[in-house]
Parts: sequence; structure tokens; C-alpha cells
Amino acid sequence: MEDNIIEISIKDRLGEVHTIEAPTDMNFNMMELCKANELPVKGTCGGTASCASCHMYILTEDTPLKEPSEDEEDMLDSAFFVEDNSRLGCQIYISNEMNGLAVELAPEDESDG
Repeated sequence: MEDNIIEISIKDRLGEVHTIEAPTDMNFNMMELCKANELPVKGTCGGTASCASCHMYILTEDTPLKEPSEDEEDMLDSAFFVEDNSRLGCQIYISNEMNGLAVELAPEDESDG
């Protein structure tokens, strides 16, 4: 694998796992990565942590992620299907330390659960 490229696995809402090569030198977040790879993440607010349309579950336990901000926690408090491993994709910026990260897209709304 070349410098500044890592692999991230994203499980979509149909259960299919997509292994994606992600750049770490472009300041991309997980929401942008999903959208760039045509995965069904809306990102309605554009990445400001003011909606939960990029809600996902972190499946990898030992990946060093920054703790959620207060804004992110507040938004997750009002989202559907929140679990202990819930995060907003727009708040997870891709870095070299995240190589091997596995996530799962959360159900979009009550009808998906």
C-alpha cells in the first residue's frame, strides 16, 4: 500500500462490505469517503454535525479515533438506533492510524430498522 492511502471496510445497509482505499492527505471524513464511493450516506447538513444522516457504527475496537465533540454527542442523542459505538461519519477525519477501520452504516430511519 502506498503512503497516504489506507484501507477502510464499510458495510452498507444491505450487508455488503466494501473495502475502500482512502487517502489520508486530503482531509476527507468518513461521510465524504462514503459519498465519493456512491454509498448511501446523505450528509444532509454538509458535515457540520447538525443532522445524523451519516450515522455509522464503528466495528473496529482498537482504532484510535478522536472522542466525539459535544455537538456530535448532542446530535447522536436525537438520532435513531444509537449504540455505544455510534459516530457521525462527518466527524471522523481519515488518518494513517485508521488503516483497517471497519464501520457499518446505521439504518437511515425508523422504517429501515
